[in-house]
Amino acid sequence: MAGDTLDIDGRTIAVTNLSKVLYPPVGADTAGTRKFEVIDYYNRIADVMLPHIRGRIITRKRRPGGVGASGATGNAGASGATGNAGASGATGNTRSAAFFEKHLPESAPAWLPRYTVEHSGRHITYPLADDRAALVWLAQMAALELHVPQWRVPVDGGPVTASRLVLDLDPGPGVPLHECAQVALQIRQMLDAAGLRSFPVTSGGKGIHVYARFDRPVSPDSARKVAKQIATALASAYPETITASMAKSVRERRVFIDWSQNSAAKTTLAPYSLRGRERPWAAAPRTWDELAEPDLRQLLYTEILERVAASGDLLSGLDDPSPPASSSYQEPGLVADLSEYRSKRDEARTPEPFGDDEHRRSTRAGPVFVIQEHHARRPHYDFRLEHDGVLVSWAIPKNLPTDHDQNRLAVRTEDHPLDYADFAGDIPAGEYGGGHVEIWDTGTYELEKWRDEEIIVRLRGRRTQGRYVLIKTGERNWLAHLMHDEPRPLTADLRHPRPMLAVDEPIDGLDARDWAFEGKWDGYRVLVRSGGGEYRLSSRSGLDLTADFPELRGIVDELGLLDVILDGEVVAIDSSGRTDFTILASRGTTAEPYRLRLLLFDILYLNGTSLLEVPWSQRRALLDELTPLFRSSPYTEVPALLEGSGADAIAHSREHNYEGVVAKLRSSVYQQGRRSTQWRKHKNWNDIEVVIGGWRPGRGNRSGTLGSLLLGLPEETGLRYVGRVGTGFTDAQLRALAEELQPLRIRMCPFIDNIDRPVASTATWVLPTLVGEVRFMDWTSTGHLRHPSWRGIRRDKLPGDL
Repeated sequence: MAGDTLDIDGRTIAVTNLSKVLYPPVGADTAGTRKFEVIDYYNRIADVMLPHIRGRIITRKRRPGGVGASGATGNAGASGATGNAGASGATGNTRSAAFFEKHLPESAPAWLPRYTVEHSGRHITYPLADDRAALVWLAQMAALELHVPQWRVPVDGGPVTASRLVLDLDPGPGVPLHECAQVALQIRQMLDAAGLRSFPVTSGGKGIHVYARFDRPVSPDSARKVAKQIATALASAYPETITASMAKSVRERRVFIDWSQNSAAKTTLAPYSLRGRERPWAAAPRTWDELAEPDLRQLLYTEILERVAASGDLLSGLDDPSPPASSSYQEPGLVADLSEYRSKRDEARTPEPFGDDEHRRSTRAGPVFVIQEHHARRPHYDFRLEHDGVLVSWAIPKNLPTDHDQNRLAVRTEDHPLDYADFAGDIPAGEYGGGHVEIWDTGTYELEKWRDEEIIVRLRGRRTQGRYVLIKTGERNWLAHLMHDEPRPLTADLRHPRPMLAVDEPIDGLDARDWAFEGKWDGYRVLVRSGGGEYRLSSRSGLDLTADFPELRGIVDELGLLDVILDGEVVAIDSSGRTDFTILASRGTTAEPYRLRLLLFDILYLNGTSLLEVPWSQRRALLDELTPLFRSSPYTEVPALLEGSGADAIAHSREHNYEGVVAKLRSSVYQQGRRSTQWRKHKNWNDIEVVIGGWRPGRGNRSGTLGSLLLGLPEETGLRYVGRVGTGFTDAQLRALAEELQPLRIRMCPFIDNIDRPVASTATWVLPTLVGEVRFMDWTSTGHLRHPSWRGIRRDKLPGDL
C-alpha cells in the first residue's frame, strides 16, 4: 500500500479511511478490524473466491460506518419486488446505516465489468467481480457482504442457466449449529443418491449453506424445483426438527431449509464473503467430516486465510474456474418452429418481426410474458409466454381474469418469434391481424407446470401479478383462471397494527447522513393491508376506513400477489397542487375540484416477514422496490424524499406549501403506536385536534344554523375548554354539522371548566364524541385558541386518541 492508491494487477484503486474500524473490538481483540484488513482479506482470498463469483451479478451489503447494532438480515434479491432487502441509491455513513446496494454507482471505475438486468420496467446495472482488482474495489467501498445468484451472466444472448444448486439452512430459536449440521448431512445423502456432488459452507451467520454442482446447466426454475423437493421431503420425514415453510412462526426448535434462493431473482452470500455481523466471520467452506463434530462453529476471516494456505479451496470442483466462452447449452426441444407464423404474413408488407434469430433467448432473469392490446377487426388481447424458443400465444377477448371467480376464454394461436414481445405498431389493413398493436403489460414468469392440456405460471408484471392456470378445453380453446394462494397468517404484533408517531422537536439542525426527510401531508394517516384475500384501510386509532375510500381499492390489483402492510396518508390535492384537509373532510359536499391520493411512505410487513425490527433505510429501500407498481396508478404513489439537511427540507416544504416535514433516523426501527424521538416533525402551521362539546346558534345570515362550535381537549379529569371556532365553515359543512350534532344533545355541560355566562347561556351541549381539527395562530394567556379556523371532522380519530 502506497499513499492513497493501490496497484492491483495493473489497476490503480484509490483507497480511503484505511484505519477506520469496521468491526468493533471483541474480547482479546482490542483494536477491532480495520478497513485496510478487510481490503487485505479480499485481496488475499481472491484466488479461491473468484471462481465462485466470476460472471455473477453482485448485490452488496455495504457498511461505510462499520458494523453497528442493526442491519439487514436475509438475502438481497436480484430482482424487483420480492421479500428480500435490496436497494440502489441508499446512502448512509453512521455505524448503524447498513444498506443493500444493487445499482452500480456512477463513481465506479470504467474498467469494472458490469451487466444490466431489467426489473419491473426499470434497468439496474450490477457489477461483476471477474478479477482481484474488482474485489479490492468492492472492499474499498465497504461492501462487506457480497451476494450472488446461482446463475452466471449469459453470453451471446444465451439463456440464463444455473450451474449450481444451494440450500440455505437457517436454524430457528433453540437450535445449535451442530444440530443444523445434522440436517446438512441428511441433505448430502439425498444429493449423493441423485448423483450430485455437494459442498458444505458455514455461512458466517447462524447457519450452513449446502451447494451442489450441476454437470449440465439447468434453468433456475428447474434448480428451484429440485431444491424444493429436497426441502419438502426432509420436512415431511422429520416434521419435529425440519421445516420448509417460509413462516417464521413455525421455526422454533427447527431448521428451516430455504430452497427459494435458487430462483433467478434471489441471491445468496457468496462463498468466502465476509459477514456484516458483530465479529468478522465469513462464509467458510468446510469438510463433511467437520460437520459431524459437536463443537462446530463459525470461522473468522483470519482462520479462513490460514485454512486456505494449508488446504487450498475446499470448494474446488463446485464451479468452473471461469465462465464459459459462450452460452452453447441448449435445452432439448429449443428449436423454434415459426412456419405457421410466417405462412400467414408477408414480410414485405407488415412491420412485424419475423424471428431472424430463431434461437434468441431473453436476457431477463426469467422467461418473458407479454400482453398486447390488439385493435384488429375484433379488438382483443394477445397473451404470450416465452417457452422453448418461441412465444406460445393465445387470443383472449377480455384479457386475463382479475377475480378468482372468473374463467376467461383463451384461443390458442400460432407461436410467435421471441422478438414479438417488443412489438408495438400498426399492421396494415388487409394483412393478417390488421390493426394497431400496443404492449399492455410485460414481465417475467415462474413456471410451475407445462403439460399439453394444463399450464400453471406465476406472472410478475407491472400490471399483472398472480398465479394463473390455462386449461385446454378443445382443439384450440382454453380457459384462463386466476388461482388462489394460501394467505400467510400475520404475527400477533401485526394483527392490529398501529402507526409509529413523531414528536414535535426541532429538525433544522439534523444532518442528511443520519436522517431522512419526508413531506408532512395534510390528510388521514392510514395503514393499508393487502394480501391473502384481505384489503383494509385502518386509521391511527384502528378505525376501519375501507368503505370511506372505495377508490383506493385498486391498490389490490397494483400489488398483485404481494402480501403487505403499508403506512401512508390519504390526502385531497386541490387545484394548486396542495394537500388540503378541509376538502378531504368535506369531500362528500364540497364543490371544489380535487384529486384523491394515497401517499405511501413506509412498509411494516412483506410476504410473511415482519419488518418492524428492520432499520428505516432498508424499509424505504423495499418500498422503493414497489414504486414501479404504482407508476400508472390513478391514486397511489410513493413521494420522493426531500434532499439535503433538515433546514433544506424545511425551506423546500415552505416553498411548495407542504404542511411540514417529518425527519426519520435512518437506523430507526418501527415502534407501533408510540411517539419516538427517532421520528420528528416540523409544522409550518399550528394545527390541533379537538373535541366538540357544544355549539352556539348563528345570527344574521347564519340564523337557523350553527354560529360557532365549543371546543375542548380531553384530560384525566375531563374535557378542558379551549375556546370556540366560528370561521372556516362552508354552508354545506354547517348544515352537515348541525344534522350530525342534533342527536348528540345533552342537558349537562361536558366541560370541567366554568364557561363564561354569555357563552354558556346560549350554548347547546352535546355528547363529546366527535373529533375535529382547527388551525390557529397561538394560545391566549387564559389557555384558549387564538384566531382558530375550522378545518373539518377527523373521521379517523376518537376522543381517546388525543
